[in-house]
Amino acid sequence: MYSKIVRNLLFPLHEKIMQRPTFSFAADLEKSQWLSRDALEQLQLDKLKALLNIAVAHSPWHAERIHDAQIPLGASQTPTFADLARLPTMDKSDAQSHRERIAWPGVPGGGSLYNTGGSSGQPLIFYYGKERQASDAANRIRARRWWGVDFGEREVFLWGAPVELAKTDRIKQVRDGLMNQLLLNAFEMSAKNMGLYAHAMEKFQPTCIYGYASSLTLFANYLATSGKTLHLPQLKAVCTTGEPLYPNQRTAIKRAFGVPVANEYGSRDAGFIAHESPEGQMLASSETMILEILDANGQPVAPGQTGEAVITGLHSQAQPFIRYRTGDMLKASAEQCKAGRSLHVIDEVVGRSTDFIIAADGTIMHALAVIYVLRAIDGMGEFKIIQHSTTELEVQFVPADEYANDSRWQQTAEQAITTQLKQRLGQSTEIILNKMNSIPPEKSGKHRYVVSHVVLPDGYTGEG
Repeated sequence: MYSKIVRNLLFPLHEKIMQRPTFSFAADLEKSQWLSRDALEQLQLDKLKALLNIAVAHSPWHAERIHDAQIPLGASQTPTFADLARLPTMDKSDAQSHRERIAWPGVPGGGSLYNTGGSSGQPLIFYYGKERQASDAANRIRARRWWGVDFGEREVFLWGAPVELAKTDRIKQVRDGLMNQLLLNAFEMSAKNMGLYAHAMEKFQPTCIYGYASSLTLFANYLATSGKTLHLPQLKAVCTTGEPLYPNQRTAIKRAFGVPVANEYGSRDAGFIAHESPEGQMLASSETMILEILDANGQPVAPGQTGEAVITGLHSQAQPFIRYRTGDMLKASAEQCKAGRSLHVIDEVVGRSTDFIIAADGTIMHALAVIYVLRAIDGMGEFKIIQHSTTELEVQFVPADEYANDSRWQQTAEQAITTQLKQRLGQSTEIILNKMNSIPPEKSGKHRYVVSHVVLPDGYTGEG
């Protein structure tokens, strides 16, 4: 009953006060996903024209680039995808260094300064408008509905975003309670706190749980090792976000909660990009952004190949992200949605460019190649792998509790780690081993398995 009050009264009232057209956007998305592919792409181009005209009028940096690319924007003209492709791409450094010549602080509803988590480098500070906020929220509402979860139903957030954690005052707690939301701190994943989280979840009885893949995996592993079984009869799905969801993580989370696991893909700067459907496909939010998957030369990759996600945010008026290089590596797909939606399909979210390891001989491999070495060691707890250079790899690790003071286990584990990593990366690679009591999360709150400071070579498309 209360969920209906939140859905029909409190949440719409909140969005109206915040001047966000979330619900009109959500209603449009429910209809547009069933358009033909041609009609959907025409919608994209119509929105692209509106965005480019706004950029010409209010963003001098973009205006110069649009003019140089000679993109047609007259009253009787609509730009094509080929026209868009003539624009140079932009990246995080462009968005940061040219922010004042890109942003439109006077955008209707106002633009607020926002920042990325900085988990893979320096955070980006950018302007974030009401339309982008509404677009992201509407996409999330639609994606939840694919899984039988409607807005207003009870939801737990295992979250670590500083922007959220900074608001944990009494007012924020009251608002969360009114909106049927429970925020649990992903920065403080100690055994004691996870025990408290388990109790809080059972008391709250959520319909959906949403959080970082790594944090949910840590929690799932805690439940497995402690022998605790959660009683959550109302739970319909666990939605992961913020980072790639590895197969072992999906298995652990599904086993712990007993419900399907659905992965969300997006970022704070690029916005909501895609969400997994019940049919097991990553469906792009095609109505709200244009996704290109490009190789290092800026050319589209073929289906089945891996390239970088380049995003044009169709509701990023406050600070237009036009052909924005995300640093995320995706595998392209030619599939159609199995449920009949016209939304574009992503074959796989591979990871960030920093989720790859380069061996001493130049061989490029996905982070899983080294992750599995650590994961295969019996008694291994948390770990983090940091590639400082092609000849130096640091491994931070925490033994499981029963091996914390076992010198024999440590010696055996360190020998196995060193031997197997050298086999994969080259005998000349220096393996630095650091036993730790705990591994702190990134500034974003995520628990990253691999961090690479080695830049991928030009021309890499994920196939080498």
